[in-house]
Amino acid sequence: MLKRILIITGIVIVGILIFFNWFKKDTKKHSPAATANYKEGALDITVNYCRPYAKGRVIFGEEEAEALQPYGKYWRLGANEATTFENNQAILFNEKELAPGKYAIYAYPGHDKWTVCVNKEWDRWGAQEADMEQDVFRTEVKAFNDANFLEQFEISFEPKDSSGTFNMVFHWDKTEVRVPLKNK
Repeated sequence: MLKRILIITGIVIVGILIFFNWFKKDTKKHSPAATANYKEGALDITVNYCRPYAKGRVIFGEEEAEALQPYGKYWRLGANEATTFENNQAILFNEKELAPGKYAIYAYPGHDKWTVCVNKEWDRWGAQEADMEQDVFRTEVKAFNDANFLEQFEISFEPKDSSGTFNMVFHWDKTEVRVPLKNK
């Protein structure tokens, strides 16, 4: 009898694991995984995220306008699992010191500015809001709503300017946000 219970329990557990692996893969075909890298000298930054499509929807806006991502609401900066930011050296992240490590980054988009958050809890999946107690810091950056239309969400890096600052750029629909980064 005990052997039968163990076999049934094992089958159920394997079935659940297969379902969740299939579910994760199936959702990624709608929002494929991507990586943005920045390398200069010994500095190496990697951002892993998933890229949802606009598909004719209102992306950023008021809740009443049925925006996919309403202003002031939590957004994981992509789709599926948490967007991760990994740096191998200390940097300034919009003038805030960030130690080397792996983090989740997320945002609260607004019309003219976004609050971008860096969180210690990077191994999350799904749209649930991050544990704010795990935030390393939050910082505000300007949002520009007159960029060229981009169908699929993208994170990229711009080259260093003469002051040594380089930007991590979030671009989707007609919205573009730049987070200034700098070697420490």
